[in-house]
Amino acid sequence: MNSVAYVTVDVFTSERFSGNQLAVIPDARGLTDGQMQNIAAEFRYSEVTFVLPPQDPANTAHVRIFTPTMEIPFAGHPNVGTAFVLGRQGDIFGKPAGDALRFEEKAGIVEAALTRDAEGHVIGTSIFAPQPLSLGPQVESETIARCASIEVAAICVTTHAPVIASVGLPFAVAELADLETLGKACPNTAAFAEAGRRYSPEDDQFALFLYTRQPENPWHLRARMFAPLDNVIEDPATGSASGALGALLTTLLPDTDAVIEITIEQGVEMGRRSVIGVTAKKSGGDIQSIRIAGQCATVMSGAILL
Repeated sequence: MNSVAYVTVDVFTSERFSGNQLAVIPDARGLTDGQMQNIAAEFRYSEVTFVLPPQDPANTAHVRIFTPTMEIPFAGHPNVGTAFVLGRQGDIFGKPAGDALRFEEKAGIVEAALTRDAEGHVIGTSIFAPQPLSLGPQVESETIARCASIEVAAICVTTHAPVIASVGLPFAVAELADLETLGKACPNTAAFAEAGRRYSPEDDQFALFLYTRQPENPWHLRARMFAPLDNVIEDPATGSASGALGALLTTLLPDTDAVIEITIEQGVEMGRRSVIGVTAKKSGGDIQSIRIAGQCATVMSGAILL
């Protein structure tokens, strides 16, 4: 019986059984779209990546990303984890991996750089978002409150109103008043379905990224992400949403030039603490780059029977 090899890693953590789970198929040649979707549904992780030879030989690989229900154009932790796996592997379709990788994805080219320890072992990755920050419509606080099962008064609008933000994958982003409210948030699937029809009419998808700032350090955030319409009740780490949030907050600063370092903790309420580093560079009033970084830990390897 035919089979395909896989590796799983925990992303945005240095410890196994923390962070965000990811399955990587390092050589997906020969798999059909249907097989890829079935494999992603079988793992039931928030995403699974499938690595194919690049269409342009100047790039490292063509990477496809599937959630349990659909293919998506970009995501943060799948890129961080995939680069980590390929860097550890050392060979990508007969070529040395190197420390700088370029992935072809639906959202564009994703550049990744490997992080190594003092002994030269790959321990993590940083990636650059493939698209500049784009903002969609503002989302009514009442909609956010219904989706998260919280009070409208707990949603902060001083810095920004809830809004759809994207650097390759869109999320509704909203700030909450405190950690207690963040901890109480619980997704209401019916409210998400209603929000999807209103704010994402093409595919009815609506994902919500909630965060709160820590008073002693406003650039150290805690966050949670819910996407029940995509069979992801809660995500332990969402790099693409973190990148969009970092770009949004940096855009709102009065400074025309700035480099902002943001640390985002996510997954704490799930028992899978993740630490996401975001660096947003602003020049001449515009965001020039959004870097998303984190460590990884290898967990399992094996074969999937086809």
